[in-house]
Amino acid sequence: MDSDSAGRTGRVWQLDALRGLIMILMALDHANHFVAQGHSPGEYWGGPMPTYLSGLAFLTRLVTHLCAPGFFFLMGIGVMLFAYSRRRRGWGEGAITVHFLVRGSLLMALQFLVVNRAWELSPGGWIPQVYAGVLFALGGAMIAGSELRRLRPVPLLGLTIILLIVTEVITPAPARWSGSFPPLQHLLVLPGGNARLWVNYPLVPWLPFATLGMMFGRRLLADSRGALKRGLWIGSSLLMAFVVVRGLDGFGNVRPRAGDRWIDLLNVVKYPPSLSFGLLTTGLNLTILGGLGRLGEGAPPYLQPLMRFGRVPLLFYVIHLFVYAGFGRWLTPGGTSPGLMYGYWLAGLALLYPVCMWYGRLKQRQPVSPLLRFV
Repeated sequence: MDSDSAGRTGRVWQLDALRGLIMILMALDHANHFVAQGHSPGEYWGGPMPTYLSGLAFLTRLVTHLCAPGFFFLMGIGVMLFAYSRRRRGWGEGAITVHFLVRGSLLMALQFLVVNRAWELSPGGWIPQVYAGVLFALGGAMIAGSELRRLRPVPLLGLTIILLIVTEVITPAPARWSGSFPPLQHLLVLPGGNARLWVNYPLVPWLPFATLGMMFGRRLLADSRGALKRGLWIGSSLLMAFVVVRGLDGFGNVRPRAGDRWIDLLNVVKYPPSLSFGLLTTGLNLTILGGLGRLGEGAPPYLQPLMRFGRVPLLFYVIHLFVYAGFGRWLTPGGTSPGLMYGYWLAGLALLYPVCMWYGRLKQRQPVSPLLRFV
């Protein structure tokens, strides 16, 4: 299979590798939360910005910023590739839409019924009765994507730009952090909440990462090699745009920098994702993806572990939370140092690897099983 046709007739290994990379970085973030109990309180539109005692503590958090935007971006790509592959198998548009509606609803149900049970094991307890995390927004984005996938590239690009601007415009001033907002506003546009409902990932601010992925997915279908090369240059351009937007310290940052240190420059608002956050993280993800594209048609052996994780993302996500929550609850109830936390992070990955390898092989043997299609 030549690389130009890979996006149309088979898996693009670079996507699995990037997904696997951001998954192990996500595991690092959650090991920091459950095991070391050193996770920052969050980078919200209001309230105190997190402070870090060392450069290592900040860099541990910074690299994990790639995860959420990467998942939405890759999900958008996956929507386009899945739809194309199922058309080739004879599926109608209605059946494809139903698949995305069911899978999106499943992701949201997993958030509330399963994943939140792991968050209840957080150090110090988990306060909100209902938590809307990343699977909630991913599910909502997939449901929206069931129809948005039909848009042509120009309207889809226009929608992406509008959503990015709207996020900046409608986010309240930090002084209103202690105010009260309707639950629907939190679920759709504004992170935050109270003891009854807390939302980190409202749908609207995260949707443009998925629509950007849909546009990139179209390019992969047309010319996978060219799309990956273009990804490297697009990513580099986004990183340069980040330097400009963050340097001006105005529109696109949600709130101004806390100081003039390098940490302050990179300590961006994630909830909701500011334009500077999006430029930095998507720029890095696209640069990595473009760099992987330069490695050739076949995946190098040293990237196989990443691809093992990257091919079973939902299974990995659900299980890894309970693994690190268990480490924290029974092995490090008082927290631990960053150095030891890294050891627990690697131990968790070692436990997860054979499970992910087994499940990946099972899916390969039964690629169109109705049950395996959703997990």
